[in-house]
Amino acid sequence: MKPIHTILFILIIGFCASKAEAEEGASQAAFCGAEQGGAVTVEKMPKSEEEWKKALTPEEYHVMRERGTEQAFTGGYHDFKGKGLYRCAACGAELFSSDTKFDSGTGWPSFWAPADKKNVILKEDPSHGMRRTEVLCAHCGAHLGHLFEDGPMPTGQRYCINSVSLKFSEKKK
Repeated sequence: MKPIHTILFILIIGFCASKAEAEEGASQAAFCGAEQGGAVTVEKMPKSEEEWKKALTPEEYHVMRERGTEQAFTGGYHDFKGKGLYRCAACGAELFSSDTKFDSGTGWPSFWAPADKKNVILKEDPSHGMRRTEVLCAHCGAHLGHLFEDGPMPTGQRYCINSVSLKFSEKKK
């Protein structure tokens, strides 16, 4: 009887290990922008944390690499009215258009949709005792902010983004 228990134990351990590897692979695929069916794949930028520290200001590094948050109403874009594109401050990826920006009254720039969904990744964020959805740049993995379901139509969503995570490029006339 003991050999059967041993075999069952080995099978269970093997199953759990392969399930964990599959979940980790799925998580990595989601981080890299792969959608179900493999339609979209975005390569992660191969920079070390030391390289990021050299490339970013201390505030940018804190927000984009350490998942920090700037104080409400202090960022340069929360009440900015320019027309154009908001790009990732770390890598330049197109993230949001001024056409989807709205005043949420929260003190952070808010958008009801990304410029291109493949350029942002949504990830569950259970930090601080809350269940939120983190918004990341699909190209470099930078933390941008959070997504909430209290925005205006047509999406009902509010992408609440740290100004320090963004660089604005004016619309060409």
